[in-house]
Amino acid sequence: MWGDIAIAFVLAFITSYVIIPYSMRLARKVNAVDKPEARRINKVVMPRLGGLGIIAGFFVSMIYLIISMELENKTVLDEYHWKIIGLFIGLVIIGLVGLVDDCKQIKPILKLLGQTVAAAVVMAFGITIGDFNLPIIDKLIELNGIMEYIITWFWIVGITNAINLTDGLDGLSSGITLIACVSLLIIFAINGSPIISIILITALAGGIVGFLPFNVNPAKTYMGDCGSNFLGFSISIISILGIAKTYTILVIIAPLIVLALPIFDTVFAVIRRIAKGKSIKAIFQPDNGHLHHKLMKLGYSQKEAVLILYGVATTLGMFAIILIESGIWKAISFALLIIAIFAIGYNDILRKNKD
Repeated sequence: MWGDIAIAFVLAFITSYVIIPYSMRLARKVNAVDKPEARRINKVVMPRLGGLGIIAGFFVSMIYLIISMELENKTVLDEYHWKIIGLFIGLVIIGLVGLVDDCKQIKPILKLLGQTVAAAVVMAFGITIGDFNLPIIDKLIELNGIMEYIITWFWIVGITNAINLTDGLDGLSSGITLIACVSLLIIFAINGSPIISIILITALAGGIVGFLPFNVNPAKTYMGDCGSNFLGFSISIISILGIAKTYTILVIIAPLIVLALPIFDTVFAVIRRIAKGKSIKAIFQPDNGHLHHKLMKLGYSQKEAVLILYGVATTLGMFAIILIESGIWKAISFALLIIAIFAIGYNDILRKNKD
């Protein structure tokens, strides 16, 4: 098992790292670049197809492992063949939609349609959020029929767009997703989740690690929509696979906590844009009110803002891990201690822009 997990990471990492320079040259040839403008952080023209490296790393790693495990007659894939096929088809769809958007700038409604088609494919292949138990009262909550698919759609499309919307500073979205991957990996290991979910999350982490050297400030490339949508879609599906055999309310909540930062930012972006634009259409209008924008308005540099948000994401990940491993009371005491420590330096943090 551990050999396969190591292979998943190393293959994805090396492939991603090697492919990124080629993706940068391709981006310049097809004019898939971010040009400096008022709302953007970059001051120079930036290629935005770096996500192709992550995608290549993930697929090379997983295809190799699936073939090798089949040849070795390992049984870890026996009940997941169709789900993995569905995942791969969905990832191809989501990657192509993002690639077209990076090159041609398609309308937001078309991107949403592409995400919906990709989500529908994986649900058709059996990947859904099903029944779960409430541990305290030992009650089974059943999600039947249309409700099961609606909740799964909201989860997949919501997380896909949440990761996309955090992609506003050098290394921010990729770093936060990497932290989420590591947190989920630990939770899956503690929880006795299916080995395929552990291998998938490890391969995704490896692809991100191969990309990060090109994306940390000062960035040489951006992942683009093909990368951010791929990351969000992947982690939403893998989190479902990771809790598939142990549906308790705490296990279901854990991925929500791990991904709470991008989820929070996205929910407030939707509320903010509707309130400002007075219509549903305003949701699709970009703005500069995200958490990373607010930190920079307080006087923090890109690097400082990213590190602060990394810290928040890591704390949330630790909270989820402690919740699963040690229970709710230890998790709450950990959270209260973090809040108390933060409160000590609260005024100095807010005074940053006055220094």
